Amino acid sequence: MTLSAQLFWLLIIAIPIASVAWTMTHEELFSEPRKWCEKHSKECRTLFQRKFFYLFTCEYCFSHWVTAFFLYITRFKLLFSDWRGYLIAGFSLVWVANVYMSFFARIRLDVKRERVEISAEETALQRDQTDANKPG
Repeated sequence: MTLSAQLFWLLIIAIPIASVAWTMTHEELFSEPRKWCEKHSKECRTLFQRKFFYLFTCEYCFSHWVTAFFLYITRFKLLFSDWRGYLIAGFSLVWVANVYMSFFARIRLDVKRERVEISAEETALQRDQTDANKPG
């Protein structure tokens, strides 16, 4: 595969990795298992158990495991055709997926801020209209 094709696939394969990692660690759909894992990541007796459960609460940590799964099913390699290609592809996919998740988090934050600003403006407008309609 040419380098440009490898880079193309790097950018494409990172999309579902980011999607799965974000959904599992942030979205309401998986809130109950995530809360259970958060609890166990703080209360388990052994360090191994705490770190194991923490993996399911951190998008960066979890993206490594999702990447490993996608490398297994796609056999994607970057720059080298042997084990080194998997290693480079793995860390590259994690990095790109986390860039995607950072962009997504930033967009969600901007959207939330805009909603709050709009709500505040609507409240102020309603208050002004109520004050204007009062006799006096």
